[in-house]
Amino acid sequence: MTVTVNGKNLCGTVPAVTSKSMAHRLLICAALAEEPTTVACSALSEDIEATWHCLEAAFADISYDNGAFTVTPHKKKTDAPIQIDCGESGSTLRFLIPILCAGGVDADISLHGRLPDRPLSPLREELIRCGCTLSEQGSNPLSVRGKLRSGRFTIRGDVSSQFISGLLFALPLCDGDSTLTITGKLESASYVEMTLWALKAFGITVHCTDTGYSIPGGQAYRSPGRIAAEGDWSAAAFWKVCAFLGAPVEVTGLRMDSLQGDKAICDMLANMQREKNCKIDIADTPDLVLILSVAAMGTPGKTEICNAARVRLKESDRLATSAALIRTMGGTVEELADGLIIQGGGTLHGGTVDATGDHRIAMSAAIASVICGDVTIHGAQSASKSYPAFWKDFEMLGGTVNYIDTED
Repeated sequence: MTVTVNGKNLCGTVPAVTSKSMAHRLLICAALAEEPTTVACSALSEDIEATWHCLEAAFADISYDNGAFTVTPHKKKTDAPIQIDCGESGSTLRFLIPILCAGGVDADISLHGRLPDRPLSPLREELIRCGCTLSEQGSNPLSVRGKLRSGRFTIRGDVSSQFISGLLFALPLCDGDSTLTITGKLESASYVEMTLWALKAFGITVHCTDTGYSIPGGQAYRSPGRIAAEGDWSAAAFWKVCAFLGAPVEVTGLRMDSLQGDKAICDMLANMQREKNCKIDIADTPDLVLILSVAAMGTPGKTEICNAARVRLKESDRLATSAALIRTMGGTVEELADGLIIQGGGTLHGGTVDATGDHRIAMSAAIASVICGDVTIHGAQSASKSYPAFWKDFEMLGGTVNYIDTED
């Protein structure tokens, strides 16, 4: 889908969409529990639906109605490998692989977009070492076989917090006790905190240690009966930057005490307002890099975004695509190996952007139109991966969306 958008008249209030990060976690815990759970989830996305359907194939009967999931765990077991589809959701894949292994569920997993190329090491090697078989990195479908043994696991903290979360979901189901050692600095630590919160809500015990976690085996997930996924700070960041750029938009339904790391967008934007030249460490909030790049274009000073090497392995190489977006709009940027240096305050104009299948490019380009004027976006439908109602909300707030081509 190709659209031309203009956000110069954006104004008003928009409700926060459901946090897909929390929805993933609550659905997983509910599917692994022994009793049914209602999971309130006000809005769906392609990533949430991927987790839904994968869990339904392996662990539970799941239905969605009137803004809530009903998750009823089942004990179905088949000798043949199950067939599941993760879409383009890295969270779904990396959470699910160790859980399948812990349950001894053989599966062939279909992957789409850049997902086959996104790294699985060192998680893959740790699972193989402890009794499982996985096909080679890049295989599509990816085959998972065997049953995970408890033991000592080691994961680097600077590759993906999703590996750590996946093991934290899985290891309580193993017969024996396990330890999970984190080497180096744990990046995106807030996402692991969200996992620990969800586990605690479902009665799972995990002990924090000086080097990682100690996980008792033989545990059972216990349903709280009903639980709700909170509003999503990652999606709200687009509207927060919109307001930062001068369009008075407010987001409702967000928790200021949220464990979501992306609530740091508020402090980051405040710092950009205070400091003529500022440096932003993105290590714990990698999903913010694209929209922060747009914010940096609208400031008079220089902004350096650092510790962002991992975002090259997202749905796109987000350092390269951020730089391309800025240059398209007439901005000045230097692309580094692990970051960007953006000189704001230049003469900006509209342009044409290829979302390259990356939802955050499509939405960031739309927010750029607040200061750049008309922006044409190829692949605008990619916003559905995390925020299907984005274009509807953009129009509801007074932005213009002209649908040029709906056949993409």
